[in-house]
Amino acid sequence: MSPGDALSDSTYLDTLKSCVQAPVAQGGWRSLWLGWGPTALRDVPFSALYWFNYELVKSWLNGLRPKDQTSVGVSFVTGGISGMVAATLTLPFDVVKTQRQMALGTVEAVRVKPPRVDSTWFLLQRIQAESGTRGLFAGFLPRIIKAAPSCAIMISTYEFGKSFFQRLNQEQPLGH
Repeated sequence: MSPGDALSDSTYLDTLKSCVQAPVAQGGWRSLWLGWGPTALRDVPFSALYWFNYELVKSWLNGLRPKDQTSVGVSFVTGGISGMVAATLTLPFDVVKTQRQMALGTVEAVRVKPPRVDSTWFLLQRIQAESGTRGLFAGFLPRIIKAAPSCAIMISTYEFGKSFFQRLNQEQPLGH
C-alpha cells in the first residue's frame, strides 16, 4: 500500500464517529455497552481458569524441575491445555455474547428500534430451553482451534522472555 492509498486521519475519525453515532442514535448511549456483561462473564472466569490450570498442569509436567525453570515446550503444551479447558468452560457466555451481537446487527441492518435487551441469565436459560446443552456449546471447535494455539503461543513466549531476562540479569554484575 503506498502512502497515497492510505486513508487520512480525518477519514478514520469520521468512520469512528459514525460507528459511535449510529448505535447511540438507535439505542442510546447504553447500547455501546450491551455486550459488556456476557463478555466479562466469559473473560474473567476464562483468566481465572486459565491461570489456575496453567500452574497446576505446569507443576505436574515439570515434576522435579525447579519452579522457575519451565521449558518453552512445557509452557506451550500447558498453555494449550489450559486454554482449551478455560475456553470450553466459558463457552456458554461466548454463545450469549455472539447471539446478542447478531441480534443487534440485525436490528441495525433493518434500521428499527432495538428490542429490550434480555439479561445474560435469561438468554442462557432461553438457549438451554430451545437448543439444550448443545446450544450452549455451539461453536466449540472454532473456539478451541482459536484459544488453544493462542494461549500456547502467549504463555510460551512469556516464559521464554522471563527465562531470557532472568539469565541476562544473572550474568550482569551488580551495580552495572
